[in-house]
Amino acid sequence: MNDQTQSVNPPQRALTLHRELTAVWSDLPGWRGVLASVNHGTIGLRFMATACVFFAIGGVLSMLIRAQLATPRGAFLDTAVYNQIFTMHGSIMMFLFAIPMLEGLALWLLPKILGARDMAFPRLSALGYWCYLFGGTIILLSLLGGVAPDGGWFMYTPLSDKTHTPGINADVWLLGITFVEISAVAAAVEITVTILRCRSADMPLTRMPLMGWYMLGTSVMMLVGFPPLILGSILLELERAFDWPFFDVTRGGDPLLWQHLFWLFGHPEVYIIFLPAAGALSTIIPVLSRTTILGYGTIVAAVLGLVFLSFGLWVHHMFTVGIPHMALAFFSAASALVAVPTAVQVFAWIGTIWKGRPELKLPMLYVLGFFLTFVMGGLTGVMLAIVPFNWQAHDTAFVTAHLHYVLIGGFVFPMLAALTYWMPLICGRARVPRVGEAAFWLILIGFHGTFFIMHLTGLLGMPRRIDVYPDNPEWIIPNLVSSIFSMVMAMGFALFAFDIVMQVIFGAHSRRNPWRAPTLDWAMSLPAPAYNFASLPGPGLDHADAAVALARGTGWLPGAPRGWRETLVVNAGSGRPEHVAVLPDNTMLPIATAAVIGSFFMLMLAGLYWLTPLALVAIVLTLWRWGAVMGADTDHAPILVAKGQSLPVHWQVRGTLAYGGAVATLVADSSLYACLLFGVGFLSVVAPAWPAPESGLSGLWSAMLIGVALVALTLGALFARRAEARRGSAIAQTQTRLGVVSGVIALVALVSIALLLDDPTRHARDALRGVLLGFAVVHMGIATLLAARSHADARDGRISAQRRGAVPVWRLWQDFALATTAISGLLVAAQEVL
Repeated sequence: MNDQTQSVNPPQRALTLHRELTAVWSDLPGWRGVLASVNHGTIGLRFMATACVFFAIGGVLSMLIRAQLATPRGAFLDTAVYNQIFTMHGSIMMFLFAIPMLEGLALWLLPKILGARDMAFPRLSALGYWCYLFGGTIILLSLLGGVAPDGGWFMYTPLSDKTHTPGINADVWLLGITFVEISAVAAAVEITVTILRCRSADMPLTRMPLMGWYMLGTSVMMLVGFPPLILGSILLELERAFDWPFFDVTRGGDPLLWQHLFWLFGHPEVYIIFLPAAGALSTIIPVLSRTTILGYGTIVAAVLGLVFLSFGLWVHHMFTVGIPHMALAFFSAASALVAVPTAVQVFAWIGTIWKGRPELKLPMLYVLGFFLTFVMGGLTGVMLAIVPFNWQAHDTAFVTAHLHYVLIGGFVFPMLAALTYWMPLICGRARVPRVGEAAFWLILIGFHGTFFIMHLTGLLGMPRRIDVYPDNPEWIIPNLVSSIFSMVMAMGFALFAFDIVMQVIFGAHSRRNPWRAPTLDWAMSLPAPAYNFASLPGPGLDHADAAVALARGTGWLPGAPRGWRETLVVNAGSGRPEHVAVLPDNTMLPIATAAVIGSFFMLMLAGLYWLTPLALVAIVLTLWRWGAVMGADTDHAPILVAKGQSLPVHWQVRGTLAYGGAVATLVADSSLYACLLFGVGFLSVVAPAWPAPESGLSGLWSAMLIGVALVALTLGALFARRAEARRGSAIAQTQTRLGVVSGVIALVALVSIALLLDDPTRHARDALRGVLLGFAVVHMGIATLLAARSHADARDGRISAQRRGAVPVWRLWQDFALATTAISGLLVAAQEVL
């Protein structure tokens, strides 16, 4: 804080800080602001608004499905169009609404509840949004062009292979969803690092708001749970585009590999969707009950237990495929056990309401709707966890009803509560009375009228994904009832949207903190400013007048005296302040990167594979720009962040946000690689008679080249360590240069091995070896790019005794590339030589 702001009276100081921060943190005016914004508030709202648009589109598609099923002969849609519509409905709701909605809520809300000014990686947030928008648009346009995916939102093989789906329908799903998943993984990295490192001063994990714990569990699950789907999509697209037979039984593949990879993602995703909604409930319920949450520590333990248990349930989607009885028993027990941590949270919420003085306002109505709906969905989930019942109800309308009770009850109702709760903070206006209450009752009645009846339809034997049923008159009345009530539910959602629009346009200006909440998210003016807090919360903050104190600059890191976007970075566990991070300003780089990534996917979709190297070169060039060091080119003195407290700037320390982001990225990468090894092991068991290599001589050459690559990788790891240790001398330039040379040698060796491999279309064994080598080449390429970035930093004087540049991240990635290439090389060499 500068001397001028200290000398004026407190109200004037608050105004001066507001103007100073607004000038630094605001979006650019006009169309440049739309394209270049990296502010978490703007990006978060864009995510949520776009997700709501996709939700409306998915809802219209569901109405078309119900119109088709209202009569037994369903002349409304033909079978081909119906298949596209129900596939698009599921895909939109799961991939283009639920996940992006929680991403948007996290991006918009987390800095506000944690006491920060922005997320850890603002440019990554923006990149995630543009990838989501572009990928979702590709998928949506396919429906208008009549080439939408038509194999179900789960894309089971062999239905989705080239033989059974010869057009580009399946390719649209595989490439479009993979494009969108870039957004999900980016958000997971962003959320994880933000929660661990960007909290307010001296906020330990043990006192972090429960929403932070829920979002942390969600982001970790996304880091581990999304890579299996990404890997499965890559393998299936390689099979469709280049005839690599991962799922072809006649050539050593197996369709069950797709099911394993898909449900390794698919079942944790249910809890990925539920946890943020539960976090919203844990925030809203105590506020509207005028009390504190019951059992904070117990809820945290339940969240951690849910995160762990959710990864042991995927096989209960595969009970009917003929797995061994021991596995049936194990996964059945695990599926029933997961209800325990969920029930713990439900009882904690009920106990909180019981001990408090609940106010039956609109958010609380949606909370009560959640209790009614989600508990019923949980009970039918326990029913489906029991193997004999699962065998009877599998792939019937009963499962469809259960899925909607869990997803709408466990996600949509809490999200509606969250939107009505935080809308004054978003738009600064109060609700228009009574419209929202009418919408609530229409949604609640319409939902239960639709899906409760669907349970009975499933018990009568109606299978999923059929468009006509002329020979089953017992299904006519239940389907007609469900279709009528679905229209009632649609009217409720339309009225809810109308209520939000009315609030934004015609609502009276809301008073500050209308819910009288004691949380940091309401300790700011309405609507929330771009910078959140004029000064950041710290020790001794009195929540009674937190808004006034922070606005007047009595907290940490007041104002923006250096003209930088600054936020505190703390110790992950204790919350002790460690340094100041200078965040990037508005830039077009995220949208440009998303565009070049999108060009790669579009070329793949068009079958122009020979042009894809050009897109890859463009991607590398944009990534090079991302590696530019933030901040001034010279060392900066420690920044005074509070009275008697100074902290270094982020480029002067090792444990930066970028380093934490690299660690989180490698967690996701490790999950993908572990799934690849699982695929190798699975296919080697189900198809053990793998053919021998065609040439023993090429096997010996491959083994030698693998040795060369590993030696080069080992030397590169050594050069990275020496460059970091001697970064204040000219030796650093030499070490980084040698790192680039060793990386190039390793890349040449790995590419040479690939040229010696047997034809990957011959057998799944050969295809898997090609993927293992491809994984090594990609990661070695990234390590070499980081070595080159480090060399550029050293050459330009951006590595010194105080500044480390990209060297720590290069060292981390080099070690990972060495470890994974060693494992892949041993697998390839063993199969080649034996």
